[in-house]
Amino acid sequence: MAIATYGPLETEDQSRSFAIAALRPAKNHLVGRLAGIDDRNAADALRNVKLYIPRERLPQPPDEETFYHADLIGLAVEGADGSLLGTVVTLHNFGAGDLLEIARPSAGATVLLPFTKAVVPVIDLERGRLVVNPPEGALDAPAAETGP
Repeated sequence: MAIATYGPLETEDQSRSFAIAALRPAKNHLVGRLAGIDDRNAADALRNVKLYIPRERLPQPPDEETFYHADLIGLAVEGADGSLLGTVVTLHNFGAGDLLEIARPSAGATVLLPFTKAVVPVIDLERGRLVVNPPEGALDAPAAETGP
């Protein structure tokens, strides 16, 4: 519900913004009404439009163990020896915990690693990197093909 306090939502290209006029919880999601979107036709015109809140309007995470996905995406992934293992592409949660999707250098696929303290002991946002201790063989087999 705090999303309503962060200011207007913006389109990805920042060409349009929309204030949240009303917001209510529903089963497993929120239902909102945007100011100026007053009928079904106006709402249909926004179908599949992604809306964002600029990162600088979000509150700081409550502790050093909490991160915004946007702060992790793009970080370099290094081994304990400092070797570059890849770059964080995104995070997933399929129900059994968070997974980091990592693009491997010079590989045509990505790998998934558990986002746990044991596997990711160091998260250094200031230096733009994660240090990982991957399970044996986790970086050998690609998890998903990248690209179309």
